Amino acid sequence: MKPPFFWQNTPSHPGLFAFLLTPIGNAYAYATARRIARGPGYRAAVPVVCVGNLNIGGTGKTPAAIAMVEMLIRAGINVHLVSRGYGGSIAGPVRVQENTHTAAEVGDEPLLLAAFAPTWVSRDRAAGVRAAENGGADVVLLDDGFQNPSVAKDLSIIIVDAEKGFGNGRVIPAGPLREPVCVGLARADMVLSIGPPVAQESFARVWVKNIRCPHLTGQITPLETGMDWKGLDVLAFAGIGHPEKFFATLRSLGANLIRCEALDDHQPLSEGLMKRLESDANSLNAQLVTTEKDAVRLPAGFRPKVLTLPVRLQIDDRDELYEALEKTGLTISSKTP
Repeated sequence: MKPPFFWQNTPSHPGLFAFLLTPIGNAYAYATARRIARGPGYRAAVPVVCVGNLNIGGTGKTPAAIAMVEMLIRAGINVHLVSRGYGGSIAGPVRVQENTHTAAEVGDEPLLLAAFAPTWVSRDRAAGVRAAENGGADVVLLDDGFQNPSVAKDLSIIIVDAEKGFGNGRVIPAGPLREPVCVGLARADMVLSIGPPVAQESFARVWVKNIRCPHLTGQITPLETGMDWKGLDVLAFAGIGHPEKFFATLRSLGANLIRCEALDDHQPLSEGLMKRLESDANSLNAQLVTTEKDAVRLPAGFRPKVLTLPVRLQIDDRDELYEALEKTGLTISSKTP
């Protein structure tokens, strides 16, 4: 479902609907604060790093988790991921097996993350962290869960889309936030804003005054696979937080987007939906293309028919992130880019 238009108004002019819904947003924020106050929760024997957000979605959290996993692996550290497994039927804790589990069972993000490091799905995050510890993790990367008090965090990193920022600065349903910016950032150890330089400059102008912790920047770029996208007629579809960013990336690579299909975030890719998209692509003489996160939800019969555009997050100031990780007790043996 597309977010309400007024969520992306500026904090200084949030809009009439935001004003009308603010009392409900205040109640939501109060309930979140009460829940957080029940912590601290389970204290793991290994460092727990939370990759979270204040917005309800579409911040670039999954690319950030992948980037951090790759950094930790290069540093010689055995990292495990723990995720709630949004949309999955398995309560867990269970270790995700990418060759046997489906997105319907464990969620699309854990299924994607499992290709990079051992990944555990658990609706009870504390039980998931215990499972990762018992599985031999040197560090646990908590995918989301910043507002969940069941696990004590050693390092909390807030991921934010530099272009969208924190929207109109209001809490659901008046805005896109799970909690007020000042409240959430007071608990954060680091902010990582993701976007091109122009978006970073805009984000800094509006929000930097609210950030009292280290602020890193990064940009998502296509992964070089040898695929030549120039001139390729494409029917692109995506069920992620901001599908328009995926479509823009394809255009930047020279692909000819005959049609774009923006799906709901995490939308199941049923046989019926995929047959319809395949029929449309055939009639347009276009190639079906989607994201990595969507690809793990494809029915098996469609996987050979759909091209995937992988992307990776390039983090600036990696040394500052490594220093923060070392403060959790980790020994970084290598900082190779």
